[in-house]
Amino acid sequence: MDILTEISAVQNRIAEITGVAQNADEASVAPAFNNALASAMGSAPAAQTSPFAAFASPAVAPALVPPQQIDSLVAQNSATWQVDPSLVKAIIANESGFDANATSKVGAQGLMQLMPSTAQSVGVRNAYDPAQNVAGGTRYLKGLLDRFNGDVRLAVAAYNAGPEAVAKYGDVPPYAETQTYVQKVLSSLSAYQQQRTAGAAVATVAAPPSEQVDAAVLAP
Repeated sequence: MDILTEISAVQNRIAEITGVAQNADEASVAPAFNNALASAMGSAPAAQTSPFAAFASPAVAPALVPPQQIDSLVAQNSATWQVDPSLVKAIIANESGFDANATSKVGAQGLMQLMPSTAQSVGVRNAYDPAQNVAGGTRYLKGLLDRFNGDVRLAVAAYNAGPEAVAKYGDVPPYAETQTYVQKVLSSLSAYQQQRTAGAAVATVAAPPSEQVDAAVLAP
């Protein structure tokens, strides 16, 4: 039996004999006394555990946005701003990997990685809100397409490097990051366009003859 246990046993025995339990002040002093004594003897003080530790909530990662919701937002905003939905989706894929909570090392936010100043310019208050982000990002992309006369390659370059850099060089800027980015986005764009074409073909085959043309035109 160590000395701390012996002291505790003596205190309990005195309480039993006298019939007087430790008062609140004594109870509060006891842990401090025991810790001081343990420290003097070269042992570690007893760890103090919070009474609320058992109720602490574990960290929960934000839920991912369902792909169907992203597709719906892309279709809606592409129609509003008259932008190829495959292009919008290609931008999202390469900017955030469809992660609505993504933040880049330079501070770009959300699905279409809007910088705070860009988000503000297109009326986005919360860039991590998927609906606001895709609406603002598509609007911004439309502006770039208009500025560069519908040249998708230049608009994509401007989305990455900024429109002034593209205007300065009159082409994709000679930045390794931007040139790689443009190649990846255009590759994704081609893949998504092929998916849409295949989807339209399937819809045409499945539809009655009288509806085949409309099905091909309206396929998402």
